[in-house]
Amino acid sequence: MAAICVFCASSNSLDPQHLDLATALGKALASRGHSLVSGGGRVGMMGAVAAGARAGGAHTLGVIPQSLVDLEIADTSSDELVVTTDMGERKNIMIERSDAFVTLPGGLGTLDELFEVWTTATLGLHRKPIVVLDPDGFYTGLWTWLGEITETTFVRRPALAQVSLVTSIDMALDAIEQALA
Repeated sequence: MAAICVFCASSNSLDPQHLDLATALGKALASRGHSLVSGGGRVGMMGAVAAGARAGGAHTLGVIPQSLVDLEIADTSSDELVVTTDMGERKNIMIERSDAFVTLPGGLGTLDELFEVWTTATLGLHRKPIVVLDPDGFYTGLWTWLGEITETTFVRRPALAQVSLVTSIDMALDAIEQALA
């Protein structure tokens, strides 16, 4: 099946609801026969999605820069752990090794990753499905703003259509599987 990259928060101080979402997504990826590509951290939602995927029997690939390994947050339980020189190399490898992308709640790093794959898709550099999984309205403000700036033509409406905004794990995986079929 597909290698699905999950972008999400790696903070230790997260709401249990977000950790549960990440764990459930990891388990669902595994139950559908997919593998996981992650940022290679063992904390926060990033660690939860990887643990959930492994608990379900999925192969996990973690990609992490050496500077974060040095902080002792690497997911050393990953089936494959790729250590990079910097964050840019990390993103490039994650994009190359993935067939699709799911974004969960997160901060600046998560947004950076989402916008990187979204921008490269709008430029025609890949045709990989991009899904934002937002069961609790975390991204509502961002989505509203993006819709508003389409009126300025800084963002074109077809660009918004390149990302599926969904509210459930099943909807996220269904959207990816349909796009890859």
